[in-house]
Parts: sequence; C-alpha cells; structure tokens
Amino acid sequence: MNRQQLSARLINAAATRTATTPLTDEYPELDVATAYEIQDEVIAARTSAGAVVVGAKLGLTSAAKQQQMNVSEPLYGILTDDMLIDTGANLVCDRFIQPRCEPEVAFLMAEDLQGSGVSAARVLAATALVFPAIDVLDSRFAGYSFTLPDVVADNSSCAGFILGGQGVDPRGFDLRTVGCVFEKNGKLVATAAGAAVMGHPAASVAWLVRKLASRGQGLSAGQVVLSGSMTEAIAVAPGDTVTARIDRLGTVEVGCI
Repeated sequence: MNRQQLSARLINAAATRTATTPLTDEYPELDVATAYEIQDEVIAARTSAGAVVVGAKLGLTSAAKQQQMNVSEPLYGILTDDMLIDTGANLVCDRFIQPRCEPEVAFLMAEDLQGSGVSAARVLAATALVFPAIDVLDSRFAGYSFTLPDVVADNSSCAGFILGGQGVDPRGFDLRTVGCVFEKNGKLVATAAGAAVMGHPAASVAWLVRKLASRGQGLSAGQVVLSGSMTEAIAVAPGDTVTARIDRLGTVEVGCI
C-alpha cells in the first residue's frame, strides 16, 4: 500500500470532480491510523499548492450521522482557507462532485489548545466565540459509499464551510440546549439540539484535541473548528438555498448556483 499513490488518487478525484471507488475495495487492510497518514498527504498537497490550514472539522459526532454513514466513531478533517465560502457568497456546485450541506456550531479558538486531558470545560475556556455554520461536504467516493478508513483518508469529506451570525460568547448559556432548525428552499428538513453532538458541542471539540494530541498535534489560536452536524446532511444543487437557524447563535444561509 503506497500512501502517496492513494492520496494522489483522492486529490485527482477532487480536481477532476470525478468520483472514485473506496480505497478499502482494493486495500481491505487499510486501518484508521494509516488513513490519517493518507489524509496528511492530501493536506500537504493542498498547502504545497498555496492553501493555508485554518482549522478542523469533526464528523460523525451524532447518532444520526453515524447511522446515516454506517460507522460507529467520530473522525476529523482539516480545513484550509480555500474552503471558506464568505457571508453572502454562493456555493458553486460545479466545483464539487456531489455536494451536501449540514448545520453545525463553529468554535473560534482564542488560544492554543493541546493535550491528552483536555475537557469540554477547557475547550469553552479557550474559545473566543461560537458561530452558526454550514458545513459543505463532498465525498470523493461515488454515492458516499465508504468505510471509516476511506472517509478519514478523504479528509472527512471536507469541501467548504460558511460562518454566520455575529459570534457569541459560549460561556453565557448552555450549548447542549440550543435548538437548530434546518431548512432547504424554505421547507423544514430537520430540527435538533446541541446535545445531539456528543452530548455537548464542546465535548466534540475536546475529543478532537485529544485525538490530535495522540498524533503530536493541537489547535492554534485563531483556528475554526466545526464541531459536527446536529442533523443528517442534505444534497444540494443549483437553485437551492440552505438555511440553519441556531438558537442564541443566529442564522447562516447559503444559495447554490
């Protein structure tokens, strides 16, 4: 198994917007640890091309997401600056293979955070602001058909993200109880609460920090962390508008062209 060749396969799939088959079809022995090494290669290629790492995203943090994707543990991917879709900008669908959107709570870090003993309380203390966010997914595997090692290698289907609202200090209320209303084209898709994300969105970020620590890494001040979706992801196409309204945090919306 050649990590460079497998990462190049994923990079080419994204660049040509052509889905490929799961890596585990060819290499069933691929494990999660090796998959993160392939992810590292994918990110190294992006940064070599000029992209800058700006944070991370968690995936499969809710029971709904784990059931949807038939996996049993969270994962993470790396966000780069070219994934940011600014407020008021459109999601350009032909940049992607099969885009999907999901609502999340985003954390803006006020300080560096690392270590194997980081708790949700420590995450909250290290957070500057939280925002309502839309995570844009794009699996490089046809039909979003993959195992956990496959999606980890594919940078956890990272594709884009949008931040909304003005930013709120998370220490003034309980993120477990914030409600989310997720809409597509003005029609209700799903409702959920912050507790759907590992019991508390900050607990999800704490899991990330501990996982990064196991690989000798951590978060830096100024980085953004998408804590994981509260609902299932929905497919989007040109003409769609996706809106997430999160209690106490505000609203984030994006139009698709």
